Amino acid sequence: MGFSMVGFMGSHGLLSNTHQRMVNFHFGNGRQVQTLKLNSSYWSIPSGRVLLCKRQPIDFEDRTSPDEVRMEIKRCYELIQKLGRGAVYLGSSRLGQDHPHYMQALELAREIANLLDCTSWTGAGPGLMDAVTKGVLQAGKPVGGFKIGKEANQWTSTNIHPYLPSDTYFTCRFFSSRKHGLVDAAVRGTVSDRTAVVVLPGGIGTLDEVFEILTLIQLNRIGSELPVPFILMNYDSFYSKLLGFLDDCEDWGTVSKGEVASLWKVCNENSEALDYLAEFYNFRSEEKLEVGLGGKHGSVLRVESWEGSAPELGLARDFPETSLLFE
Repeated sequence: MGFSMVGFMGSHGLLSNTHQRMVNFHFGNGRQVQTLKLNSSYWSIPSGRVLLCKRQPIDFEDRTSPDEVRMEIKRCYELIQKLGRGAVYLGSSRLGQDHPHYMQALELAREIANLLDCTSWTGAGPGLMDAVTKGVLQAGKPVGGFKIGKEANQWTSTNIHPYLPSDTYFTCRFFSSRKHGLVDAAVRGTVSDRTAVVVLPGGIGTLDEVFEILTLIQLNRIGSELPVPFILMNYDSFYSKLLGFLDDCEDWGTVSKGEVASLWKVCNENSEALDYLAEFYNFRSEEKLEVGLGGKHGSVLRVESWEGSAPELGLARDFPETSLLFE
């Protein structure tokens, strides 16, 4: 009893029973075709269809078990516990150093890192994610990342980041686990947690992440006990047409009036974002603080501006007899 191929898809071929002794089985990937000769005298297969499968290594997109995804999510959570929650950045991996938004993103990330004094989280890839990473490192603050095996529509040749230590980022096989990590990194469990979600210009992948997180905030499913500031950076009116579409959604009644505006803060400049975060976290600034230092000389220290509340300055520790005078 012999076999002849009735069709194939990818590396899988379907065979049905015939009376031929030798069968030429053709398979390929569109660029190269190979032929496999089968001698039916060595086979004893009942009537019906047979599926032949060429063995291949597991690809990034293959899921052989739900446990693989679950374990990858666990790895993301463990990295967050190690480095700490903080500011999460979403944005394009395609815009290089010659693009004006690259330097804007670098400066914004540097200033937010200084303002919030927290870990910053990125996609650990090229483009604006690279700009954020460099900006945070310039501020001398910690940075972590969830890298993906595919960036800018091309498979990465290596999972190694060019300059980040390997214990500060994790390369995800699955986008679902990466998203879990990005969301958890922004969760606020206590009032001392200073986190944020900052959206830079980006494409389809960025919008996918933006609307998933926006939906979680809208439905109170983000898992954060305290509100998380969500900032959309509308550099050079990049997102203006998207915002116009959302206005149309209000007109059509698919979202409530003012609903989207209540979920995020749209900023055109870095200064707007920094002012919004300072207000959100109730940072004092541009005020005067007079500190009378105890001692026979009666010295006075004048500080023009500061971040955070007075106890965070550590003055009571350094000067036990100090009294704080506010103007």
